[in-house]
Amino acid sequence: MKQLRITAWALLLSLMLSLLPVTALAEEVPAAPEAPLTQEAMAQTIAETAMTYGGATSVQYALWQDGRIVYAGHAGVYSKSENRLLTDDTLYGVGSISKTYTAAAMMKLVEQGRVSLDAPVTRYLPGFKMADERYKQITVRMLLNHSSGLMGAAGGNSFLLGDGDYDATDDLLERLSTQTLQADPGAYSVYSNDSYSLAQLVIEAASGMDYTAYLHKTITGPLGLKNTLTPADDFDQSRLAKGYLTPAEVRPLPPETLAIAGCGGIYATASDLASFGGALCGDKLLRKSSRDAMAADEFLRGMWPENSTDSAVAYGLGWDSVHMFPFSRSGVQALVKGGDTIVYHAGLVVIPEHNMAAAVLSSGGISTYDQLAAAKMLINALAAKGVTITETADLDEAASAPMPQELTALSGWYGSSVQVGKIDITADGALKLNLSGTEQTFTYRADGSFRDEGNTALLRLVEEDNGRVYLYQYGYGILEGLTGMVAAEYILQRLPEAETDPAVLAAWQEREGKVYLALTERYTSVMYPASGVFAAVSLEGSPEGYMMGSRLIDENTAASDIQIPGTGSRDSGTASAMVIDGVEYLEINGTIYQDAAALPTASAAESSLCTIQPEGYARWYSIGSCAGQTMTVTVPEDAGFCVYDANMLMTASSYAYGDTAVTLPEGGYLVYAGAPGARFEITMSPAQ
Repeated sequence: MKQLRITAWALLLSLMLSLLPVTALAEEVPAAPEAPLTQEAMAQTIAETAMTYGGATSVQYALWQDGRIVYAGHAGVYSKSENRLLTDDTLYGVGSISKTYTAAAMMKLVEQGRVSLDAPVTRYLPGFKMADERYKQITVRMLLNHSSGLMGAAGGNSFLLGDGDYDATDDLLERLSTQTLQADPGAYSVYSNDSYSLAQLVIEAASGMDYTAYLHKTITGPLGLKNTLTPADDFDQSRLAKGYLTPAEVRPLPPETLAIAGCGGIYATASDLASFGGALCGDKLLRKSSRDAMAADEFLRGMWPENSTDSAVAYGLGWDSVHMFPFSRSGVQALVKGGDTIVYHAGLVVIPEHNMAAAVLSSGGISTYDQLAAAKMLINALAAKGVTITETADLDEAASAPMPQELTALSGWYGSSVQVGKIDITADGALKLNLSGTEQTFTYRADGSFRDEGNTALLRLVEEDNGRVYLYQYGYGILEGLTGMVAAEYILQRLPEAETDPAVLAAWQEREGKVYLALTERYTSVMYPASGVFAAVSLEGSPEGYMMGSRLIDENTAASDIQIPGTGSRDSGTASAMVIDGVEYLEINGTIYQDAAALPTASAAESSLCTIQPEGYARWYSIGSCAGQTMTVTVPEDAGFCVYDANMLMTASSYAYGDTAVTLPEGGYLVYAGAPGARFEITMSPAQ
């Protein structure tokens, strides 16, 4: 973060210097007073700052106010290699802001009497079944407020490149049919992509139309949003800003196409996105009752931490937060939704009472920066109307005090769906938190919290009504040139000591360090170039009886034991091992992986063939003695191959980058994927 601050400051300084009149450099001529920046000029600076923080290739922004786009602009480049202008009409993926469109589309059906928010999902999707009888309790509202209890990671083959395949949504019911729930429906809200994919299916069933057609009929058509599309639309995909895997990468990816359109697949311009947000300020799109329902405190229906005012996560229906900081500190309700795909990122902030909305989109970067940039543009717009927004949220002072000794009993292992750490509470009132090998120390205060030395972060240990103990954090930070944000949430849950059968522990210890390779990802999946097709088993750094936050159930099953509202238990799941014909496989939320140790070695023959078998699984090979040779591949239609080095980083891809010949790296892997029957012709030759 320090480097980002320096970079952003350097950018702002250079922009400020560029505004000085030339005469200011001459000593004999008095400097002219610097003219105040217009809102539009400030917005340009804000957008460029967000772009710099995130290392984005390009950014596009717009402010909507009182029924019209007040300004729109952009920065960066359309492409790193093509001589084509970036414009305000360039399209970007809005990622999970698609959920806000889905929530609005659902509310249209509610207004028409075709859907009831509190009716069970099974009323509209009778084919929806799970291996957990509680699924019958899931309502439409629970899909929209993230309290369905779904594990949330059944969306394999969702992130594609240049491919409008919709199997990910169509196959969702089958994937969910074998899953259990992480909690009772309605128990708490935790971010869930699968819930919104189910919501898309509900919309299609209740309307009798596919999602894209219904979106255009009820939202984009009536609002005149001609630059809002989905992968199912027929449009010139060169209008999409080029996307790159990393800021250093110069090769653009094919257009990113999310198969789960209602969850994250919509494209738009910033002007269209801001106009959509503006439509949620008045009666043009939805009735006031519907808009109020979307902006209500849905997150408080279930378990939620106290003292969570201003938190970046406070769900409504389709909103990440219905009380966005810093507006909430000044009595102004701001609604916010962010979106991240692999290459696109987005932020939308709406202030209904002032009839304002701002949108920021980027290729590369991070949605958090886009949201903060949109918020800063709105802060400036409100200031022009005489409304001041306070942007600070420093912690109140709290004196040191003796700590109740019973708190030492709360020492132990704590975890989320993505990390585990250890807490050690000592008799002298110190709480030591060790996450990923980094230890921080907090000391007990008179208000019952633990705080860092600089009084910038606060921790509490809270036992909830469900009997579980949670680590609550409150932290505030401000990014120079943008604005501040608050995190006030449960971040970890105490992991009970597990009495694990020695045979179970031994079975999983034998898998320590093993790498597994995905067999079921479509050849167009962005997970191949993003190196997201690997899974690893490691118990190291986890408490005995656990793999991260998953408890070792038996010799072949590890299941999530995490129940954290907000984001802490998102994308949980169960890992199941199985042996077929002497080869071990893992199944994780419907995706099947093969033990890399059982891979065949690539053929060193001058010519060979590889054919995708009837089940359609990808075929993996270790490079072995072929390292250093040049491999040339004739790629059939509906197929592609990738090459990875020993660190599992992709070095070549026929589909993503058009590679057909590559020098094979030492210790790496090859994968061929495609439609059943696709046949690859391969030749090997000494490297030139």
